[in-house]
Amino acid sequence: MNFEETYLNDNILDALDDMRFEKMTPIQERCIPEILDGHDLIGVAQTGTGKTAAYLLPVLSMLDDGGFPKDAVNCVVMAPTRELAQQIDQAMQGFGYYLNGISSVAVYGGNDGSRFDQEMRGLKMGADVIIATPGRLLSHIRMGHVDLSRLSFFILDEADRMLDMGFSDDILQIAKLLPKDHQTIMFSATMPEKIQQLARTLLNNPIEAKIAVSKPAEKIQQSAYMCYEPQKLGIIRHLFKAGELRRVIIFSGKKDKVKDITKELQRMHINCSQMHSDLSQQERDEVMYRFKAGQVDVLVATDIVARGIDIDDILMVINYDVPRDAEDYVHRIGRTARAQRDGVAITFVSDNDMRYFSEIERFLERSITKNSLPEELGEAPEYKVSPPRKSTRGRGGRRRSGYHPRRNKGKNNRKHQNKKKE
Repeated sequence: MNFEETYLNDNILDALDDMRFEKMTPIQERCIPEILDGHDLIGVAQTGTGKTAAYLLPVLSMLDDGGFPKDAVNCVVMAPTRELAQQIDQAMQGFGYYLNGISSVAVYGGNDGSRFDQEMRGLKMGADVIIATPGRLLSHIRMGHVDLSRLSFFILDEADRMLDMGFSDDILQIAKLLPKDHQTIMFSATMPEKIQQLARTLLNNPIEAKIAVSKPAEKIQQSAYMCYEPQKLGIIRHLFKAGELRRVIIFSGKKDKVKDITKELQRMHINCSQMHSDLSQQERDEVMYRFKAGQVDVLVATDIVARGIDIDDILMVINYDVPRDAEDYVHRIGRTARAQRDGVAITFVSDNDMRYFSEIERFLERSITKNSLPEELGEAPEYKVSPPRKSTRGRGGRRRSGYHPRRNKGKNNRKHQNKKKE
């Protein structure tokens, strides 16, 4: 489906034409018409599927068509990290190139006081769209720099990462300040129970648009060790003696485990750093800078960095424990074998995690190679394939009224004809 087959207005279509964007990605095709029709929506899609355009294009088109207050904040886009907020802001500048009078400001933490003052001035001058990290936006709200009482669009990008980073309370505090008749749009790479609960709290009868997670790249050499929990550090010691030590990410599902693993690796004199939600934005920025620059060989992390971090030369990913969701496994190991490179993904499967690993193999529709434990570590548990788990997820309803309380229906329901350049 082409962009010109939608209700996007001519100014947006002109910008897309300049950017050589013609056909929509699957997530854009599912989301853009529904957002234009005024529905609350939850989109489930991986990073790199075009989800930023899936929500920015229809919202900018509606704002440009008019019918919204000129002296109010009309849209807030929430993002978990400064890096993602910057990416959204850059996309906003491109898509909004031909839009007159649609202003935006990006606010995010991890900066000095001069940046905060610059954000304050931008907010006080007025902005149609605010792109923000939750903590930074709350700071401006508490200081009286932002009024969200007439907001029309509330967008949460990478909502699962925001919850992983501990922003749940911040999001709910911000949501309490919004008018009842706003439109809420949420995007997440996965749909665990905590995201479903947030959606039930914030969204009104949402439409769900889910794009299947892609299988891992063929260049990733996947394997696993069946082991008992105390044997895992011994496997790491064996791997680092036998092969390349540099450019490795070790994932664990819990931040306390990340801290423990990091301490043990430091005792082995391995050059490592840790990444988890207890670190401030400034500390996370410093860790990522040092890792990207090659000053740190091994990064031990929660799923906070499983998505959205562009590092092209990761040689190995180690799953210290098995992700509870097959999609999380795909996101983790997708950090390696990028930019036409090869990569290695190794998973430690304890006796308690075998059922989750069975689910991953079923999702991948393949059996992952099982490595033999080093002799000095003793016997390994026998791998037992568990039966499939029954899904407990409900189905969301659909609201097809086509009514949006704040937009000018006459303009926004206009079907655009294919344009020909003069």
